Amino acid sequence: MIPAIDFVAPSRFASLPPRSSERFARPRVSPTPRGEQVRIEDGRELVLRAIEPGDVAAMQRCFARLSPEDIRRRFLHAMSELPAPMAQRLCRINPVLETAFVLMDESVQPAEMRGVGRIYVDRATDSAEFSVLVERNWTHLGLGALLMQHLVDDCRRRGLSELWGYVLMENRPMLKLCRELGFSLRLIPDEPGIELITLSL
Repeated sequence: MIPAIDFVAPSRFASLPPRSSERFARPRVSPTPRGEQVRIEDGRELVLRAIEPGDVAAMQRCFARLSPEDIRRRFLHAMSELPAPMAQRLCRINPVLETAFVLMDESVQPAEMRGVGRIYVDRATDSAEFSVLVERNWTHLGLGALLMQHLVDDCRRRGLSELWGYVLMENRPMLKLCRELGFSLRLIPDEPGIELITLSL
């Protein structure tokens, strides 16, 4: 059983700065027993909650809707499908070392996964690697920033010192998001085309 997640940031930490393009278009969030109700500008609603073992089918359907470009940007290499064992592994996390949040669209049945953000904790470096993915039809609405804020809050709750990730240089939307949220970016000499982005916590 996955423990309940506290979605409230510790008060001693400042929130990430709002993205300049979203200062007047940030999703409205309100707590519910299932997680958080997220309402975006056009009236659509999602539920942001911790990932669950039963999300495997929704994750596979989400993957099937991704373009080859989206897949390469998220996984840093091409993949034609998300095998069931891999989807099961991604949905059955070890809460000691991982956190994953999903954005679920419950206006359709079965509910569809529109976004996911996760961290993997590296105890040796007191840091966590992150990944964030939002389905293309739901991008540019502040959802990526919302997921990132929750990941940062979770890292701070764990007492970690740094959040980091690898991003393809061609993934300009993600690089722009991270830059606006205060991450530092640097090239990796041995990995052409990839940037390492870090945020001190």
